[in-house]
Amino acid sequence: MKKKIYLAGGCFWGTEHLFSLVDGVVKTVVGYANGNVADPTYEMVCTGRTGAAETVEVVYDDTKVGLSELLIIYFKSIDPTSLNRQGNDIGTQYRTGIYYTDPADFPVIEAVVATVQRRHTEPLAVEVEPLRNFYPAELYHQEYLYKNPGGYCHVDPRLFEEVKTRKANKNEKEELRDRLTPLQWEVTQNGATERPFVNEYDHEFRRGIYVDITDGTPLFVSSRKYDSGCGWPAFTRPIDPALITEHTDTSFGRVRTEVRSASSGSHLGHVFPDGPVEDGGMRYCINSASLRFIPAEDMASEGYADYLPLIDN
Repeated sequence: MKKKIYLAGGCFWGTEHLFSLVDGVVKTVVGYANGNVADPTYEMVCTGRTGAAETVEVVYDDTKVGLSELLIIYFKSIDPTSLNRQGNDIGTQYRTGIYYTDPADFPVIEAVVATVQRRHTEPLAVEVEPLRNFYPAELYHQEYLYKNPGGYCHVDPRLFEEVKTRKANKNEKEELRDRLTPLQWEVTQNGATERPFVNEYDHEFRRGIYVDITDGTPLFVSSRKYDSGCGWPAFTRPIDPALITEHTDTSFGRVRTEVRSASSGSHLGHVFPDGPVEDGGMRYCINSASLRFIPAEDMASEGYADYLPLIDN
């Protein structure tokens, strides 16, 4: 299915050229987005008074390339902490932004942005907003670097080469990506964090078992789940400590302990020493998107009958 995303990454010549090279992108158009003047000219935008950002409309086939992959390429092409500047270009028209038309894209964008933020101590300067308007730029701006191969470009040429050689190989990772939702992929594979309080299992308290969404390994049981008020599923302990691995996480200028699935290596969440004292004092704060919940009545039919005694202990 063809979808669209609008990406502002500084001068639109380089951003357009980059995404035109991506396998799965079927069309790119440079233009002016989210401004306060209808159908502005390039000269008007350059004054900085239109409020518009130089932006690329990226039309892509989501059976060949996913939104998360496009955003990963996008973040490689920009300095996400630079406000109103990319390369030698300075001004509000060169600000960075991700503008979407499909509300279903927002959780994916949010997850990727959260992943990138984890790598920076400074806040990101990338706008994430619904697209309010988009006006195609003048014809001479379209495919500018194809027409002018030696023209100015702020994007590292090595990224062009990396994208040109990218192929969608159907290996295990591709099979996994096909099975998971975009949010599940970003959380488990790229360490993203889903939104608190509105995720699938925060308020799930039925009897049952929680397994690794990627490979089905049993990780947590309902008898160890409690309402911590943190906004994500919280458990006092895993089924067996050997089922998880712990890693030091220094993102956001803090030291935390990341939790991963020992079997798949998937990111699960973090563990904190502020859980119920009577049950060990730990709080395993886990993303719903990394788990699959199997109710007690379905555990036997799904092959987890041996774990039934654990859900009442």
